[in-house]
Amino acid sequence: MRLRTVRMGRGLATLLALALVAAACGGTDDTTTTSTTAATAATTTTAPAPPVEAEPIIVGDLAYFTGDFGDIGAYLAAQVDFPILEVINLDPPLGRPMVVIHEDIGTVGEAQAARKLLEQDGANILVSAAHNYLTYRDFLLDWQDSNNGPLMPTVHGGAIPGNLGGICGEPIFRAQGLDEGQGVTDVLYAESVGVESVVLITTPTSGYQLTADAIEAALPLVGIELLERIDAPGEQASYRTEIQRAVDLNPDAILIQGQAGESAIMVKQTFEAGFSTYMIGEAGWVEPEFPTTATSEAIAFHKAVVFPGFGFQDNEAWAFYQPLWDNNPDYTQHTTADDFYSYTTYDVLIVTALAIEAAGSIDGCDWAEAVQSITEAPGTVCYTYPDCLALIRAGEEVDYDGVTGPGTYSPTGVNAVIPAVFAYGGDGDFSEDSRVDAERHLEILDQVAFEFEE
Repeated sequence: MRLRTVRMGRGLATLLALALVAAACGGTDDTTTTSTTAATAATTTTAPAPPVEAEPIIVGDLAYFTGDFGDIGAYLAAQVDFPILEVINLDPPLGRPMVVIHEDIGTVGEAQAARKLLEQDGANILVSAAHNYLTYRDFLLDWQDSNNGPLMPTVHGGAIPGNLGGICGEPIFRAQGLDEGQGVTDVLYAESVGVESVVLITTPTSGYQLTADAIEAALPLVGIELLERIDAPGEQASYRTEIQRAVDLNPDAILIQGQAGESAIMVKQTFEAGFSTYMIGEAGWVEPEFPTTATSEAIAFHKAVVFPGFGFQDNEAWAFYQPLWDNNPDYTQHTTADDFYSYTTYDVLIVTALAIEAAGSIDGCDWAEAVQSITEAPGTVCYTYPDCLALIRAGEEVDYDGVTGPGTYSPTGVNAVIPAVFAYGGDGDFSEDSRVDAERHLEILDQVAFEFEE
């Protein structure tokens, strides 16, 4: 399954409309031609050539419409569409509008979908290499070597080892940092509320396993005891057996790594077992399915139902982005502007487009260098795509400061996000609960993050 989305910038659309009007006025009727020739016999004029439509930039989105995350496919696709259709294509980089192809990975797998987008669709940008990147990394490295692309911004690439990416030949730039970072956020939250013992439950998805490994490594660093790690199957209708095992151990908190539906069932069944505790989860709990499945009664019963995420800056970038999202029913039907999947996706794609303009091409090596350049000092600090684009076109260096954070990246393309904890209320709505100490977060993350060995 794939969906193709395109909207041209207003200027380009106007030029094309004028070209069509001009063509209609100068039609091929013999009378008109003769009359025009007689009236202008004394002068010779050459009609301007119609404008040539710019070659589009093909954006291939590794999307989820079937499989484990199929229920949130439209929600995630809308977050990719928004910055491109509502902002970037109004004045596209290098004058080249972006065309989005959402390619489902749930049935054929991430590797096959990536190959199809590159080999058949000619994708210049591959969005959201994720949990299974390492299974087709060799293919992509060879493709990069031969084609100087694709560009690889990713929203769901936190499972990609932190020592990969950000460079010529592997231009991966992550919107949300590392998955292990979410685990560190969970552990620091548990410490902050006085938790001394936990049970950890995880499902098989590699990103969840990676985060669970980080949690297991981080717990002793803050003096919290892991009573048991329970590896549960995925996509089950019930987790009563696993929940009863956890309840019998009487932990101060239960940490869960699973997709929204799976996790919500566990939260509800812990409530049904009569055990009130801290339920601490993963970033996917932001998805609308979670509170619906968990139920407001279960959420209100627990000491807290929280999950890690990424805070936003209340700055000019937010002031530009927020009303664009929240005033458009095409997007509010899925979620709101303060959903961190929305604004992290927005930021990484705005950076992608600005770096294309700054690089002057879609060459992966030039683009990787440009991403680093436009997101850090020195340069004029700017907050919106139109403002930054104008500065770049005027020949100035820029420092994009976005919604998600300062916008800076590590040498391997890991974004400097603002780690935060979000809590559900009994009404099923969530809000930011707290932010963890970023310096301590990074200190622990450095000790527990997985590194890929060539």
